[in-house]
Amino acid sequence: MNTTPLKIIAMIPARYAATRFPAKLMQDLNGKTVILRTYEAAKNTGLFEEVYVVTDSDIIYSEITENGGKAIMSKKEHQCGSDRIAEAVEDMDVDIVVNVQGDEPMIDMGSLEKVLDVFRGQDAEKIDLASLKAPIKEWKDVENPNHVKVVTNKEDFALYFSRSPIPYPREKEAGVTWFKHIGIYAFRKQALLDFQRLPMLGLEAAEKIEAIRYLEYGKNIKMVETNVKGVGIDTPEDLERARQLFS
Repeated sequence: MNTTPLKIIAMIPARYAATRFPAKLMQDLNGKTVILRTYEAAKNTGLFEEVYVVTDSDIIYSEITENGGKAIMSKKEHQCGSDRIAEAVEDMDVDIVVNVQGDEPMIDMGSLEKVLDVFRGQDAEKIDLASLKAPIKEWKDVENPNHVKVVTNKEDFALYFSRSPIPYPREKEAGVTWFKHIGIYAFRKQALLDFQRLPMLGLEAAEKIEAIRYLEYGKNIKMVETNVKGVGIDTPEDLERARQLFS
């Protein structure tokens, strides 16, 4: 078991443009923008030595820095959050980097703690990154391609992620639990740097799920079960739901 203190930071990748809901991170969420709410929620967990928003947008950069937060401007265009974070942490002295989704302002501290604990556990040396999974109760959610599913081995290492129903139930009473992937990641710094220089392969390109790249190149992803689904803001309806929860 690893007892050496780990230097842990949080990075919140934040694009201004979003395909389904443009400028969603700058929408008002009960008096503060979505991105500022997320930044403050990450800070308030007390789990990180530092929290940064890393962005390609002057508007988001100003929103964070003018409210006393720390932000980093990306130097170049990036295809995904992992690439954006990798560039930002390249010269930082850190052990674990947590990717907090900018559109999930309701951070569950208990789930985050469970993810970070695996890097202090028995098989810590085998873990390149860790993430969360939550049981899916409704078949319509299993079928929904916007909900990424994950299957794991008996040690809870990820075998595959898919937008399709995995495992596929050949019989009605299959007796399995389906799991949704919750997109909070905790990376070893080296795994992030490796990701940045490895080209996208076919499975990731087909599914449009960046976690698959780690699997395709042999990285070990430890999955941690949670019952907290989080509130991701992908649509105006999600934003309205989040406003009601904050009220």
